[in-house]
Amino acid sequence: MTALPKLVLTRDLASIGAGTRQLPAAVRAGVLVRVRQGVYVDAAAWNGLKPWEQYRLRVVAAGETCHSPTIFSHHSAATTMGIPTIERGQPVHALTTFRGGGRSRAGIRRHLVDAGTIDAHEADGLLITSRIQTVLDLAAFVPFAEALVPLDHVLKPDPGRSLPPLSKEELLDALPARYTPAAERRVRAAIEFASPESGSAGESYSRGLIHLAGFAAPTLQYEIRNSRGRIGWSDFYWEHSRTVGEFDGFAKYEKAEYLKGRTPGQVVVAEKMREDSIRATGRNVVRWVWSDLWTAGELERKLSDAGVPRRRRPSVGRDNGPGTP
Repeated sequence: MTALPKLVLTRDLASIGAGTRQLPAAVRAGVLVRVRQGVYVDAAAWNGLKPWEQYRLRVVAAGETCHSPTIFSHHSAATTMGIPTIERGQPVHALTTFRGGGRSRAGIRRHLVDAGTIDAHEADGLLITSRIQTVLDLAAFVPFAEALVPLDHVLKPDPGRSLPPLSKEELLDALPARYTPAAERRVRAAIEFASPESGSAGESYSRGLIHLAGFAAPTLQYEIRNSRGRIGWSDFYWEHSRTVGEFDGFAKYEKAEYLKGRTPGQVVVAEKMREDSIRATGRNVVRWVWSDLWTAGELERKLSDAGVPRRRRPSVGRDNGPGTP
């Protein structure tokens, strides 16, 4: 993961007798960014971070300013472990066993749990929930399509952290008596639908939205060939309409492992040639990006226009012939 910039803590400045009155002026001048009360960071460094990296820095800042042991959870634990989530507008999340009021304050949303259900460990200087508890908590807390993002991820090996994949059996075994019956049903449904074949967070989220919109289940990572051999692999494929679906998260235009020594412009040209080769096989191609997923109904419109079939409704049953009423 990307190394995070150093935080400027007012308590550290005060401990060495340095003044802190100049910090608000530095924020107004655009030199510093205030991450949370008493925590600042260089503005240029902050602006150079991706949104999920900025969120991870906010979690680290919260860990620096909490005055008692705090177990970070949900999106906050996930980002510390490099597990992708849909983080748009998320606060910092932590657990609490305190049943009084006012659990959420100082920019931290605290989730009430029984002490016996907590499975936590230390990582990168923070107390966080385990991989299993984190993805289960998320599946119980977020909408179905968002829950697939971390679940799909942990079903695959994590070479960056030398972690083996989790199995669906491990996740289901940890589920009983952890949530309300309704939440447990939601988590089970997400686990059953999850797949290690998704290639990215965007593909996982897309697959959830595709399912919720009522489309037929696509084949994932479908190999496309022509008379000369393999053209490549598509993110999604619907054989009935011969439609190739491609989520474009732009990582291929930024990360070295995708660029492979090429410039972003060369990658764009290569993608255009690849798409032309796919269309030459008689298949149609539909592409979407993150902004399409944020716009309600946009992905559904694109797939409908491309002729992607809908799932058969249970009430339809099977055709009995021309005389079926």
